[in-house]
Amino acid sequence: MKAWVLGDPGQLTLTDKPVPRPGPAEVLVRIDACAICATDLDVISHGAPATIEGGLPFNRNFTPGHEYMGTIAALGPTVDEYAVGERVAVEIHAGCGRCERCRQGMYTSCLNYGRNYGEANKGHRANGFTTDGGFAQYAVNHVNTLVRVPEGISDEVATLIVTAGTAMYGLDVLGGLIAGQALVVTGAGPIGLLAVAVAKALGASPVILTDIRDDRLAIGRRLGADHTINASQEPAVEAVRRLNGGRGVHYVFEASGAPNAVNEAIRMVSRGGRVCLGAFAHQPALVDVEYIVTNNIYLFGIRGEGQSAVRRAASLLAQGKIDPSPVHTHTFPLAELPEALRYARDRVDGAIKVVVRP
Repeated sequence: MKAWVLGDPGQLTLTDKPVPRPGPAEVLVRIDACAICATDLDVISHGAPATIEGGLPFNRNFTPGHEYMGTIAALGPTVDEYAVGERVAVEIHAGCGRCERCRQGMYTSCLNYGRNYGEANKGHRANGFTTDGGFAQYAVNHVNTLVRVPEGISDEVATLIVTAGTAMYGLDVLGGLIAGQALVVTGAGPIGLLAVAVAKALGASPVILTDIRDDRLAIGRRLGADHTINASQEPAVEAVRRLNGGRGVHYVFEASGAPNAVNEAIRMVSRGGRVCLGAFAHQPALVDVEYIVTNNIYLFGIRGEGQSAVRRAASLLAQGKIDPSPVHTHTFPLAELPEALRYARDRVDGAIKVVVRP
């Protein structure tokens, strides 16, 4: 099969690799579309948060890409949960299934993360992070990571099911009971935008979206945001409190990774409020712990799409309660992956979610 392989930092080569063979409880997926995430750009340029055989992923015959969907091409031994020809979206993480966190359903926090090689192989997999990902023609996936794509959903939109699952997981961690509760989403990237859509589907009100680009805020309004705030034009904390009658909101989903995002988020919630951190920050941040403690504010961090949130996000799509299509904006052929990556990196005003297809 054709697959892109990461060499030195920033260096990708299209090469031939053997088609992987599914083992017990695994299927072979013919990849029909793979979205480009900002984290893919980080992995290709800097390595982290990917780790291959205990080290950085450079020059290890590693194929990046973690947000893909496709068609089941072959079944491994014992697999009867799915059939050849079914279209599936693929969760990123398959935990070891044996540690305390996996048994709690927190497989994205697997205590054996990255231990899938050598004598200490515990079976953990994270597509595009600890094992080969989706910038290829085929990939092997455990049945636990598969979610059927609802009828009528395009390949491009199906790659966004896992992104919606991450948003769903963040709302789960915040408490899940958000109907009638006020929510702020900070950062109108793909996760933030789909957090707006999922929150509205679950009845949150009002849903307020902040960002610094009007075009992304406009997409947020299409996805259901009740109010949008351009944080480059007015103080976001003051605007949130004004929109919510001078009170803080119940929840904040922080999806920007901006340096002062946490300090602003804790001032958007009321006393006893909850903040979910769902974005990778690129530098350490000073946080006002005294304010957090004084106001009994809860902070949660999430990784990926745990507790089967992707399956529930797919259900919202199937019921027509969310429509991620505005988040997908550009499609490239797989053979032009380097150009697609440059587009995703450089065209920040236009490229929300870029997808590549074989």
